[in-house]
Amino acid sequence: MLTDTLIKLYTRDLEALKKEVNAYTDESKLWLVTKDISNSAGNLCLHIVGNLNHFIGETIGDSGYVRQRDLEFSLKDVPREDLIKQVDDTIVVVSRVLKDLTENDLQKEYKRRVFEDTMTTEYFLVHLVMHLSYHLGQINYHRRLLDS
Repeated sequence: MLTDTLIKLYTRDLEALKKEVNAYTDESKLWLVTKDISNSAGNLCLHIVGNLNHFIGETIGDSGYVRQRDLEFSLKDVPREDLIKQVDDTIVVVSRVLKDLTENDLQKEYKRRVFEDTMTTEYFLVHLVMHLSYHLGQINYHRRLLDS
């Protein structure tokens, strides 16, 4: 079933996110921005965690998570260990929610905004894993460019 594949992909990329965060030789550079790079790796990590906990954990899984999206981009200097813990917790939430979805659940309508086109839950879950991968690539580039 697609959920098994999605669990593997989310887990793979979230584990890669932890490796990227841990690969910074200078932890303070996780929070570095430049004239041309406006989002730090630390903030992108917080954004990934917030996004998945909101759209999968809360919206689909009714986890009770309350998203504070502004903080995903405004918090600074969150310790590396805290980022890693948040990623680990997100892996647990995403896996728990996805393993309980049925084929019928995947075909249900998922509507994020009132005036937005409708989509299936399946479509949105694939979108979210691609969103994760996109930001993971940004973090990798950020690290290679600015952590030297």
